[in-house]
Amino acid sequence: MYEIAIIGAGPAGGSAALFAAKAGKKTVFFDSDQSVTKRAWLENHYGVAEISGPDMVEIGKKQAQKFGAELVSSKVTGLQRTDGGIRIEAESGTYEAKHVILATGFFTDLAEGAGLKTKPGTEPRVKTILDVDAAGKTNVEGVWAAGTCAGVSVHTIITAGDGAKVAINVISELNGERYVDHDVLKS
Repeated sequence: MYEIAIIGAGPAGGSAALFAAKAGKKTVFFDSDQSVTKRAWLENHYGVAEISGPDMVEIGKKQAQKFGAELVSSKVTGLQRTDGGIRIEAESGTYEAKHVILATGFFTDLAEGAGLKTKPGTEPRVKTILDVDAAGKTNVEGVWAAGTCAGVSVHTIITAGDGAKVAINVISELNGERYVDHDVLKS
């Protein structure tokens, strides 16, 4: 069983996977190759002069994998709460995790099918978002949401930050104390 599973590998999901894996959590993240970022050109992401969306997504996935996150290239088709966590049904098979972070961008059908509460979106072209608290928790125990599907702005720098924030909240819950990841310059 994974400690943390992330559905989505765009900026929010990739960032969540990076933080979870770097924290030493057994992490899996799923990429269905549907990220809207794959069609973007970015010149407004702090610290990056310019980059194509596809390159940003690939770099992010490699960063998470560097720290041990397992990448599964498959579409997730269902989520179900179990006694020990969440069962994840994907086209590639069945997986289980203690916590799931949904980072599905514009897509909320998977979440709605699993009984998660939604509400109207506020961003242009985002009709429905998941109803989450400030930490990213949904109404289903063990299921969290980050990024555009959780109601934050579609800008990559914002969704990436939200993915990191939610991952830190999940890690903190697993650890029983507030988690901080702060590297220092190497000499």
